[in-house]
Amino acid sequence: MNVKAPTEDTPGSAMGKLALVIPTLCEAENIGGLLDQVRGVLDPLNIEYEIVVVDDDSSDGTGDVVSAISAKDPRVRLLVRKGQRGLSGAILYGWKNTDAEVLGVMDADLQHPPEVLPKLVAAIQRGRDVAIGSRYTPGGETGSWNPVRKLLSAAAVWVTYPLQPRNAHAKDPMSGLFLVRRRCVDNIEFQSTGFKLLLEVLVRGQIESVEEVPFAFGLRYRGASKANFKVGVDYAKLLGRLYAGKMKG
Repeated sequence: MNVKAPTEDTPGSAMGKLALVIPTLCEAENIGGLLDQVRGVLDPLNIEYEIVVVDDDSSDGTGDVVSAISAKDPRVRLLVRKGQRGLSGAILYGWKNTDAEVLGVMDADLQHPPEVLPKLVAAIQRGRDVAIGSRYTPGGETGSWNPVRKLLSAAAVWVTYPLQPRNAHAKDPMSGLFLVRRRCVDNIEFQSTGFKLLLEVLVRGQIESVEEVPFAFGLRYRGASKANFKVGVDYAKLLGRLYAGKMKG
């Protein structure tokens, strides 16, 4: 999916407008509190921003919660996708429907602490192309994962190392909390199916610098995880595409 929009950031600029995309599917119990927290940490930064909630037509009233907040704060926008599912696709849809120079994403389940956002913004302001909330850089934590999940996550990261460019290598390429400059991903058709987008951004984007900010992965506050067998299949397909592209390149 092409994420090009009318405006474009330029190298060396401080930052520009930020669009933080939050994909949702039945997150009515979480989204109101999350939006309050995100605005609470972004407001003191004195930057132009918007929060774009992309909802996959939730049946639990998620859209109603967001609409009520948006009516009071136009920086919060709701986009609803009907008949579509998928975290990456929702993120790309949000990116496509904003004119911001810096594109971001975070989960709606409160497992990503909003307090990390100012540090990510600061990294972009220092000139980084990508700023990542990282569980695997020193100081980061995976939380109370069981040994099997830790092993699977470590394996999923390990297989990405040959794909990542040396100048833009990330210890946590599977993170769902990151910011990227739009100019780095313009005119790239990303895979819209799947659960994670950052790896493809790092491999296929015009990325020259990466900074990782440690954070502790939290427990889901309410609701159910969206991870399932199909997520694993989509990830395997993505790896296959990326490795095939590397061989051709």
